[in-house]
Amino acid sequence: MGTDNIIFLEVIEWFDETGRELVHRIPEKGSGEIKFGAQLIVRESQAGVLFYKGKASDAFGPGRHTLVTANVPVLTKILALPWGMRSPLRAEVYIANMKVFPNLKWGTRDPVAFKDSELGLIRLRAHGVFNIQVVQPVLFINSLVGTMGKYTTEEIEEYLKRVIVSRFNDHLGENLDSLFNLPGRYDQLSEGLQKRLQDDYSRFGLALRHIYITSITPPPEVQKAIDDKSRLSVIQDLDRLVKMKAAMAMEKAAESPGDAGSGLGMGLGFMMPAMFAETLRPQRGAGASAAPQEINCPDCKNPIPKDAKFCPHCGHQQVVFDQCVNCGKILPQVRTPGG
Repeated sequence: MGTDNIIFLEVIEWFDETGRELVHRIPEKGSGEIKFGAQLIVRESQAGVLFYKGKASDAFGPGRHTLVTANVPVLTKILALPWGMRSPLRAEVYIANMKVFPNLKWGTRDPVAFKDSELGLIRLRAHGVFNIQVVQPVLFINSLVGTMGKYTTEEIEEYLKRVIVSRFNDHLGENLDSLFNLPGRYDQLSEGLQKRLQDDYSRFGLALRHIYITSITPPPEVQKAIDDKSRLSVIQDLDRLVKMKAAMAMEKAAESPGDAGSGLGMGLGFMMPAMFAETLRPQRGAGASAAPQEINCPDCKNPIPKDAKFCPHCGHQQVVFDQCVNCGKILPQVRTPGG
């Protein structure tokens, strides 16, 4: 390669103007010739890694660094006269952005299967956001970046969100029994999912700082079933559900213009009581216990109907007690045959 293609590196630095680059390579293509005493400037929230022959030779934190023999021993060759004080070292520098990258999107491309304890097997969609940070630059460069000139969040976001969706499927199935119990569980599910993903991210030199689940959405027919349950409170009562649906359909038809709607509206008032008589009637045993229907005969002590005027066993005439409105005294009164 001729000298026209050689990039002489004397001051090495990088500004992230987009705010989306995780790593930037200097030079972006090929390799550069590093002079003895070249200055490497690493800013706050950055880390510099010097690569020679495809391997990391040294790492640098924030500050100004002078590249001399202590960094790369081969630089001592610049002292040889044939090189004319030019370094024969062909190398490149990667500068990693160590800040937290927030608001990266993740979501299910296709619905995922979920076995709901009440609704059965349904398919869900989920979406959210997550934040990442490069914590081990050399590992990140070697495992994901390779020889790319620059590596942006857009290039890694697609892969990372697939990892999230894969872990989300297992996590949701193990920690949620029904969608009816989902309200108030988003934070708990997010924290558990973050712990589950830490190992997946750390093997690439990344840290998952936060992950948020913003929505878990069932298909429209399941949402409709949830709405029906909220109206009736008990979706298992199919009889009441069917009657409610029929009433809603007739009410909607009655509101439509035309003679047919008017006729249906007139008949609705007659049909509704019959339709809901059984539905709205209190169930046996559900309310307070019914009053006793029998009493004991004061003479023979045998049980007799409460409203009986004579005991069917001994013929004793029954007596009811009235209370005086003035003094409150109990007054015996013999029932007359017409009473």
